[in-house]
Amino acid sequence: MENTKCLIIGSGPAGYTAAIYASRADLKPIVYQGMEPGGQLTTTTEIDNFPGYPEGVEGPKMMEDLQKQAERFGADIRWGMVNDIDTSRRPFHVKVDDGTELLAETVIIATGATAKYLGLESEEKFKGGGVSACATCDGFFYKGKDVAVVGGGDTAAEEATYLANMCRKVYLIHRRDELRASKAMQKKVLDAPNIEVLWNHEVKEIVGNVQGFTKALNGAILFNNKTKEEKKIDIDGFFLAIGHKPNTDIFKGKLDMDDTGYLITKPDSTATNVDGIFAAGDVQDKHYRQAITAAGTGAMAAIEAERFLG
Repeated sequence: MENTKCLIIGSGPAGYTAAIYASRADLKPIVYQGMEPGGQLTTTTEIDNFPGYPEGVEGPKMMEDLQKQAERFGADIRWGMVNDIDTSRRPFHVKVDDGTELLAETVIIATGATAKYLGLESEEKFKGGGVSACATCDGFFYKGKDVAVVGGGDTAAEEATYLANMCRKVYLIHRRDELRASKAMQKKVLDAPNIEVLWNHEVKEIVGNVQGFTKALNGAILFNNKTKEEKKIDIDGFFLAIGHKPNTDIFKGKLDMDDTGYLITKPDSTATNVDGIFAAGDVQDKHYRQAITAAGTGAMAAIEAERFLG
């Protein structure tokens, strides 16, 4: 059975940064990239807020750069998905979907989280061409334009008020007749002059033009579940704010997590409740969910793994 000082589960900014730091610390890490090598950023067309790319960079290109940098220092990056881990004792016994089994002295979990979507075919069509699950990431592209946000909780309210500072008009689409957001966040939404809440509405379809690889979203068709009427709103951007699902199913019952499935780490640390297992990136961060913060915790996890091994 193969042995490793450091196993990194998942890629993306957290996993690849952890691999860079762990490699430079001579931990000779093995990285299993998971179902989506490069993580959520591989579905992002352009990233303008990651330091070091003054002209911006496409998500897949940035992930390719990070992977090459990790490999330059000796990280062993592999296709495949870890589907089981025994956390009861060290070294940790890990099983991969291709039948490989490993013993790992330390484990860094960087499996990320997956944004929840409505499940519309048209929504899928315009991903990267007007449809986004992160206003902080992509709001800049819609300065002075009209956009829509779907959701009714604190995240939706935060995204709507953030976008209202730069967009001409923000529609907040909610399927109920009251928001689930906190009273303070509701007040911000309702007081903003350029936010219009569309109560009791659901999205039926997203519309626009597609020519080759060029996508231009220009509207959404809504259904009023009270009046049973349909209407179209003209928008340039469509933002999902209905939550994220952390990719932690294989760790249930093995590591501490909150009631929504995010791994719990110790204060000022990436350490989980099991000695030798660390968590980095969106799998343990439901507040910021940015590439740069994921990369930062990836560095932290590798440094902590090195110190743990002594």
